[in-house]
Parts: sequence; C-alpha cells; structure tokens
Amino acid sequence: MNPTRFKQRSLLALSVLAAMAGTPVLAEAMNAPAAQPDEIEEVTVVGRSVSYANNATEESMLKQQSSMTSVLATIDNLPGVLINEGDTFGSDDWSTSISIRGFSVDLDQQQIGMTVDGIANGNSNYGGGAKANRYIDTENLRAVEVSQGTADIASRSHEALGGTINFTTINPGVEEQLTVSSTFGEFDAQKLFMRYETGEIAADTYAWISMSTQENSDWMTHTAENTRDHMAAKFVSYLSNMDITGYISYDDTHEDNYQRIFSLEQFAQSPAWDELTGNWTGVPYIDQSYRRGWSTLRENLFAYLEANMTFGDVDVKANAYWHKNEGRGDWVPPYIVDVNDDGSEGHSELVHGNTYEGGAALGQIFFVDANGNSLSPTADCESSLTFPYGGGGAVYDPACYPANAIPVGSYRHTNYDKQRTGINIDAVWVAQIGDMENTLRAGLWYEDYERKENRSWQKIIDSRIGYQFDETPYWVQYSSEFPVETLMYYVEDEIDLGVATLRVGAKKFNVDIEKKDLFVPANSLSVESDSDVLFSAGVVAPVMDGVEVFAGFAQNYAAIKDGVLESSSVDISSVEPETADNIDLGVRYVAADISASLTYYSIDFDNRITYQSAEEAGGVDYLGELDGTYVNVGGVQSDGIEVAMDYSITDKLGLYFSYTHNNSEYKDPAASTGFVDGQRVVGSAEDMFVVSLDYTADVYNMGLSTKYVGERSAGSFEVDSYTVADFYLGAVVDSPVQGISNIDVRLTINNLFDSSYLGTVVNGGAWIGAPRTAALNLKASF
Repeated sequence: MNPTRFKQRSLLALSVLAAMAGTPVLAEAMNAPAAQPDEIEEVTVVGRSVSYANNATEESMLKQQSSMTSVLATIDNLPGVLINEGDTFGSDDWSTSISIRGFSVDLDQQQIGMTVDGIANGNSNYGGGAKANRYIDTENLRAVEVSQGTADIASRSHEALGGTINFTTINPGVEEQLTVSSTFGEFDAQKLFMRYETGEIAADTYAWISMSTQENSDWMTHTAENTRDHMAAKFVSYLSNMDITGYISYDDTHEDNYQRIFSLEQFAQSPAWDELTGNWTGVPYIDQSYRRGWSTLRENLFAYLEANMTFGDVDVKANAYWHKNEGRGDWVPPYIVDVNDDGSEGHSELVHGNTYEGGAALGQIFFVDANGNSLSPTADCESSLTFPYGGGGAVYDPACYPANAIPVGSYRHTNYDKQRTGINIDAVWVAQIGDMENTLRAGLWYEDYERKENRSWQKIIDSRIGYQFDETPYWVQYSSEFPVETLMYYVEDEIDLGVATLRVGAKKFNVDIEKKDLFVPANSLSVESDSDVLFSAGVVAPVMDGVEVFAGFAQNYAAIKDGVLESSSVDISSVEPETADNIDLGVRYVAADISASLTYYSIDFDNRITYQSAEEAGGVDYLGELDGTYVNVGGVQSDGIEVAMDYSITDKLGLYFSYTHNNSEYKDPAASTGFVDGQRVVGSAEDMFVVSLDYTADVYNMGLSTKYVGERSAGSFEVDSYTVADFYLGAVVDSPVQGISNIDVRLTINNLFDSSYLGTVVNGGAWIGAPRTAALNLKASF
C-alpha cells in the first residue's frame, strides 16, 4: 500500500476503471495522452463505487512478489482470495489454485472468471486452458481488479460463478525509454527482462515492446528444468474521436510439475518432498516418478485490437481478438502398451516408424529379450519394489527377470491445440430524465473456438539410461476435436436518483459444444449449454460524507466444459450447467488518509460439476482415455464477510488489513462423492486475514506482509492452518549518473520464516507449500 495514494490519481487509473465499469467516463479519459509508467498511482484497494464487492491490487502488493513471480500471486492479499502455487515463482500450473468464497480454479474445477484487459482468457483449466500468467509478464502488469461475487454484468467468461479477476496491462508512456531488469533468486532462478518505450512514433501514437526469459529448478530435488520465454507489445493511438489500442503477447513455457501428497502421514514423514525423484534409476516402475517426466509444455499467442469511439451521446467500445494455444502434458508409464497382435514375431510397437491409431490395449509389455519378445516374471517371484505408490508386483521388478532382460517404458503425451477468435461490443448511452441521469448499457460477446486433443505414446529409446523418447509415437490412443460457439448479450439500466443509484440488468449465454471423435465417429457428442435469462440488480446510496452503502444481486452461470464430453461413457443428458445466485451487502468509507469496506455475501450454488482425477494415492491409470472425469455432485451454500482497510498512518508509513470469514458447505451432494450434507467445501478456508506494513522514506522502501489461512478440508483429511510472511526491501535512485533516469534495487523474501504447510488442496490430496525463497532484482531505466 502506498501512503500517498489519496493525494494523486492518474488519468490512466480512471480510464482503466471506467473501461471495466462501462461508464461514460471512458471516452473522456481515453482521449487524453497516456500516463508515463512512473506516473501511475494505483487503484483504490477497497474498490469502485458499484453495487457489488470489488477490490484491486496496489503497488505494494506487486513489491511483495519478485519479478519472476506469476501475476496470479499479486492478488493473494485481497479479501476473500487465496492463491497457492507449487513454488514461489508460480512455475507449475499443475499445482496452482485460486479460491474465492468457496469457488475454485484448480485441477478439479474452474469456477472463477478470468479476463485480460477485459477479454476472455479462454478457460483456466489445466488441459488446454490458459491463466493470466500466460498472457502478461509481471513487469507489464498495471493492476488487477477482483470482483468477488456478483461481478459486472459485462464480464466475459464461461466460468464466472464466483466473480471475475481482470488483469490489466500498462499503457505506453509518452517518452522514449528503455527499461532493463535482472532477477536472481534461490533454486537457480534467474530472469532477464527488457522493455522499450517508443515515445511518439506517429501523431498521438505511442507503443512499447518487451522481451523476457527466465528459468528455475524445483525446490525439492533441484532437478526440474522450468523455462519461460515471453514477448509482448502494445500501442495506443489517440485520434480525434477514436482511440485505438492493440496488444500482442507470446509465451513459451516448459514446467516440470510438483506432485500432490495424499495424507497427513505422508506429509509428516517427509514435509519437503512430494515423492517425485531427481535421478533416473533404469527401473521403469520407479522412474514413473521422475520429475522431468511430469511436465507441462505450453505455447500461447494472443492478440487483440480495440477501438473506443463516441457517437453523439453514445460511447462505444469494440474489440476483436485471436488466441492460439498448443502444448502437451507428460507422464512416464512403466510399460509399453501392446496394441497390435504380432503373434510370435516380436512386438512391432518397439520398432521405430510404426504408429497405430485407435483401438484398445491388448496388454502391457514390461521387459523384453534382445529380439524384442515380451518376457514374463519368474514363477513365484516376490517383488521387492516398495516405491512409488506402495510398490509394484513382480511384473515390474527387474529382479524377477533374467539378468539380460531389457526394461521398456513409454513417454505419454496428451497433446493440446486450441484456436479462438472473438469480438466484444459495448455501448453506453447517458441521457437526462428530468433532473436524473440515466445510463443505459448494452453489449455482446461472440467467440468461436476449436480445441483439439489427442493422446500419443512414445517409446523410451532405452529405459536403462534415460527418458529420451522416440519422436514418432507407436500408438495414438484417441483423437478428438471440440468446437465451441459462444454468444453472450446483456442490457443494463442505471438511474441516479440523487439519494441513491439504482441498476437493473439481464444477460444470456447461448453456448453450443460439440465433440468430434476422429477415430470412432459414433462416439461424437453435442450439447447446448444455454443459460436462462440471468437477472442482476443493485443499489448504491451515500449516507454521509465519505460513506456509502451498497447491495447487489446477480444470477451467475458457467457453461458445461468441453472436457465433460471427452468420455464416450458420459451421459451428457444428466449434466447441467452450473448456476449461482450471489447477494452482496456492504458499506464503504473513504477519507483523506483511510479507506475501508465491509461486505456480507450469500451464495446459492447449484449443479456443481467437479473433476475426478485418474491420479490417486494408489497410482495413475495411464491407460484410461481420461486423466479423470466430470460429474454433477450437488451444490454449495456459502455466506461470509470480507473486510478491507487501507490506512496511511503517516506520510511514510501505511497499514493494510483484510479479513475473510467464509462458510462454504456442500448441499445435497451425490452419494458417489463421499461427501455429506453440510460438509465444508474442499480447499476453502473458513478464516483468513492479512496485515501489511509498508514504509517509504526518501529513496528507500520496505514492507512486511503476513497472511493467516485457516483449516481446510481435503475430503478424506483436514489440512492445518498456516501463516506466511513476505518481506521486501528496496531503493530507487533517480538520475544516479548521466544517461540513467533511475535505478531500482529490491530484495524480496517470500515465506520469510520458512513455514512448513500444505498449499493447494483438492479432494483427496494437497501440494506442499513453497519454503522461504529470496530473490534480488536490479532494474534500470535509460
């Protein structure tokens, strides 16, 4: 938190917030020159004057995270929000989770909307989705606004049951400038970043371009090869009656995963190890846990072009966007799948160049002789394998085969490819009705995307020496395409009565989802996942100087995910879209040196769809066509309070505080889930609070932030509460020498006191939280 926050507001902040609110301030704000980066103050933490809860990041929340950290971590201190990632740098999507008011984004479910500069992110799921960290580099992040519950009616997302998170990028500055940044941290972490601000490149047109590369290992075995290369560019052109903005980003990421643990006993036995290994042993059963074989590879290319226009009394914002996502998820099954009946002629699956498409597994091949013939274990041999998953039988144990037996294994890829194109149009008309101002808003979102997915099995070239694999698969298990077409349209009217501002609105989704099975056309499916008309209403009323009360209601909706159609055995007629009725009641207070908010919320969530993973304590079902399946499992009832306060104690010292009390319970759960009515929702903490102190004096700045997270349920066991603290210390020196405008040095230490805890929690498992991690950043502007 910045103690001088109330003394200055940049025009850019007004512009961004107006764009998200859809108010007529947008056109006026966007007609002004862009603010320089060092002129940007911040969005007020306690939120905009709207009829629903919303909070936004401020500068100190960005400082509490290193420049290597993903943009997701910057919102962790906001009320109601819990972010957990496998390590401090957020370099593993597999172990990442976001929780708000009992709604989650994790491996199991996607129930929170996510947008980038107001544009839909294309789903947040692991299997082909993309969270905001795939689109934005930390150094290019302007601010993040979180609408915890009812959210704005114009929010674009298939997943916005529990509100929307909007990540915004910085606008170009008006002066030419080069910024170079280097970050070095523990666990072999390093990042190089550069951004060039062009200044005015044409009449009233400004731009920037940036590039970065980073890498780090894991904090457990120190063997992961996590890399990320990112490029982005943005321009803004201010014309007489139109502003045009363009943005493009490219992100290429390779992540080696962290593994979940499945019991408190496992955590107590080894609280700093997830049972993935760092050394290749040559025994396939053990090497299925080799960390470099548990990988996520993704490339994302995203671009949009937006125009803000004024036609008389009507302001119009329109954009078009395009997104391509491709990559894969890896596992290392400890066998070759026998998919072709070769009789006594050996196994053609072991011969390079042979690829079989579709069909069913005839069996598994574990060890072969020099001629490629499958071997069987010695009769009555008892396996001595005890790791992983409690050990394997004789078919996996090399001691149960002749000394010259050759182990064989697979490198399994789940390959993803998705392309999206879409348009957004919003119009705002302000008119006078007597002495009252009336604002009519309307808009639409159309998106057409197609996701392709196939499962390929590659032979490991020699399982005795390493995990290098044959690029030509011996089996493509399945191949499917998932076309999805979305149309969302809305209308909202807001009238200022003087004593209060009232709004009422309605929106609707039309979503068509299809599965095309390229191997077995008879397994193709299609479903309409349309919503009912979704109503919203709200009121904001000032009650005294600096104090306002608000109330809001919204019917939220999430479409059936295309992943639900992956299994041909799914009874799609029994799966319904998820819905949630959200109510917010609250009060906000803003004065010269303090701002605060208090919100009560109540949520009724129906038709909850959850993902049941194929990876569990007993091992992985590698042969299942799904890594899990989706089912409707009843609903959730949530209520609670959220408190936020930002207080400038002096002009140098500031205090930020947030508190969340959340009660989220399952209602009428399906018997197959193992949950009972009234049981706490998995991964949802009942209590959380944050206390942050930030100090700025002359060139120096420092801060200490502490967060408490209460107990959470993992279904079969309870996860203890934990407390973590983050610390930063830095200095900014202006014009240290000729040619350098400023130098910024900052040390960041996350989990300062090295707390041991469980982070992301899902049904039946949890990931171990990251230890104390330090990073040093040096940034210079020329």
